[in-house]
Amino acid sequence: MVGTNQRAHGFAQDVALHPEWGYHLQGFVDDQWWSDETAASNAGALLGGLDSIPSLLRTMPIDEVIVALPLASFYQQIAEIVASCRDHGIAVRSIGTFFDPDQPKRTAYLPGGVGTITLHDESWNAWGFMIKRMTDAVVSAVLLLALAPVFLLATALIRLTSKGPVFFRQTRIGYGKRPFEILKFRTMVVDAEKLMAQVEHLNETKGPTFKLKNDPRITPLGKFLRKSSLDEIPQLINVLRGDMSLVGPRPLPVRDYEGFSKDWHRRRFSVKPGITCLWQVMGRSSISFDEWMALDMRYIDQWSVWLDIKILFQTIPAVFRGSGAV
Repeated sequence: MVGTNQRAHGFAQDVALHPEWGYHLQGFVDDQWWSDETAASNAGALLGGLDSIPSLLRTMPIDEVIVALPLASFYQQIAEIVASCRDHGIAVRSIGTFFDPDQPKRTAYLPGGVGTITLHDESWNAWGFMIKRMTDAVVSAVLLLALAPVFLLATALIRLTSKGPVFFRQTRIGYGKRPFEILKFRTMVVDAEKLMAQVEHLNETKGPTFKLKNDPRITPLGKFLRKSSLDEIPQLINVLRGDMSLVGPRPLPVRDYEGFSKDWHRRRFSVKPGITCLWQVMGRSSISFDEWMALDMRYIDQWSVWLDIKILFQTIPAVFRGSGAV
């Protein structure tokens, strides 16, 4: 919530009284408490001044920014807030006191009849999003059943050929910059992450991500699993859980996320991560980091159900070719 005036206090009270709205107030941002009532309430802490917004957007899981500042008096500051949120793909709404609830041609209303002006919003069509989630749930369940023999065979081979767990579990950054645990078949030796410092200097890509074609930590079976993309099969469980989608920007490790130097790169976290995306079908590891990020932005901007279907069908030959796989 940007602002600590009476308007902000009123909306914060409404949010606290109506959990069914689905809002969780992270806190307030302003140069000081402008309302004694807001300061005395337990609605949220003062997270920082207006100039702290860019850093807060980088470090906190935020879906929307509600602006309670008067537009006329804080036009420049609000314009800067909108620009920062646009880089991250975060919706910005301004609470107004000049809306008539009985007016049929209203701009937009939050739950409870709170009138707003939408200053920036990249959210997808609600019906399209619902279809995407239903498709994810059904297709991932069907594929898990269909691929059960492959799943069991890979499990047995991993146990026979190397010591350690079958699954590789790692914290990745997902939708809204929220962390989740990704599942993959283990393709490296045990404690591979602890050995990262020994191979870090061999990184073959520019940017925060790490890629090494002949990574010595990869097991012989792991090379085959990666080349064939069979190591990705357990991620269908992540899709079924709702952590991921079948199609979307690839989920990145915390290490890679923390290395992002440009805010617009973080817009990829405004949608659910996926098993495959444009990057997967257009070269995978053979393209540069900037090209990869540009493809993610292109996917977000041009998304449709039909684009997802197209990418899924294009993924099949890409997997058989093993194009760009590491």
